[in-house]
Amino acid sequence: MKIRFVLLWLVVVVACSGCQVGRGPRRPVVGITSVYKVNKASGSASTSVGFAYVRAVADSGGVPVVLPTIDDDEIIERYVQELDGLVLVGGADIPPAAYGQQPHETVKEIPKQRYEFERRLIARWLDSGKPILGVCLGMQFTNIVAGGTLIQDIPSQVGTQVEHRGYHTVRVEPGSLLAEILGTHRVRVYSNHHQAIKDLGEGLRIVARSEDGVIEAAERTKGGFGLFVQWHPEAGDDVRSRDAIYGALIRACRTRR
Repeated sequence: MKIRFVLLWLVVVVACSGCQVGRGPRRPVVGITSVYKVNKASGSASTSVGFAYVRAVADSGGVPVVLPTIDDDEIIERYVQELDGLVLVGGADIPPAAYGQQPHETVKEIPKQRYEFERRLIARWLDSGKPILGVCLGMQFTNIVAGGTLIQDIPSQVGTQVEHRGYHTVRVEPGSLLAEILGTHRVRVYSNHHQAIKDLGEGLRIVARSEDGVIEAAERTKGGFGLFVQWHPEAGDDVRSRDAIYGALIRACRTRR
């Protein structure tokens, strides 16, 4: 019953998004992953997402659809078929066993349910070539699915030259898609993380770093639009940067469609 309800809900949302007001183009439907939490006392589970992601997609011209964390191949396949774009949101840490490491003492792993769901969703989505934007954990998760590894704790393994829980400056690679989107080679960003990409996964290239050398952004080297940033453009005070990044995702969805 639950699976049927989710599928019906998704079909209704997608169908309604095709309705047009006036003569404007159909707004792309963009899935947004969610944070999965389990109440240890009751054993009940819930999924939620920060409204800033939803607002960023909507303000940029997309129809935001929050995706429940349901590890079901039929539902995942339906997401890939029906959605125009995908936003991978932030969260806790990926299990280090996923990239062949023992956990650092600071690691707080995401629940197994979220790990299995997003691992499958990301793999299928990358194969589809559809537009994707990964934010913070979303960037790290894509790198792991692509065969890469992570720095498990920046303060102890890289240093404290840059505060990665707050505002700092990022250098953007000239000639990259990100530089074109932002219109600059230096940008002030807001981030909230203690992990980052170490070894880069297949099909990705580095396009931004912070002053301490930490990888701050990556792009797909083949296939459709794929941008992954270590910071939170939807949560900072730079509305222009937020609109540029999320707007690029929406434009890519419209172009592909």
